[in-house]
Amino acid sequence: METTNLIQTIREKVPGDVLGYHSYLGDDTVVIRRESLLPVMKLLKEQFQFATLTDLTAVDYLGQQPRFEVVYHLHSMEKNARLRVKVPAAEGEEVDSLTPLWPIANWLEREVWDMFGIRFTNHPDLRRILMYDEFEGHPLRKDYPVNKRQPRVKPRNERN
Repeated sequence: METTNLIQTIREKVPGDVLGYHSYLGDDTVVIRRESLLPVMKLLKEQFQFATLTDLTAVDYLGQQPRFEVVYHLHSMEKNARLRVKVPAAEGEEVDSLTPLWPIANWLEREVWDMFGIRFTNHPDLRRILMYDEFEGHPLRKDYPVNKRQPRVKPRNERN
């Protein structure tokens, strides 16, 4: 695995929290323990100047353990650097919310909850953001039935 100065410095600062790392075509990635997410991300924001959370998504590895990976994309304008942080999460495990560090995480975590069903601990408003409230399941899971019929919903003006 290729190691850059950024990855090496992160590994030195939080040696027990880095599960894996790689750099490919200038894209640095670190995989960290789920339990260490909040303190490591706080360190990356404050000491490494990754002031912007540009994206947050998830990947479903159906059949593998752990099943999911939550993926964060960070950007530092001061250092002109990008960093991808991955956090493995098993089915039913919660991941810490990053809304205290980056308010934009509120919407991004809601999207991951809605599409994949991954819950975020201490999220201020974890509810659906893309699908309607009566929607059953999480459509980006690989085991979501393609032909599933959803319950009929009354028009908004006819609801309670």
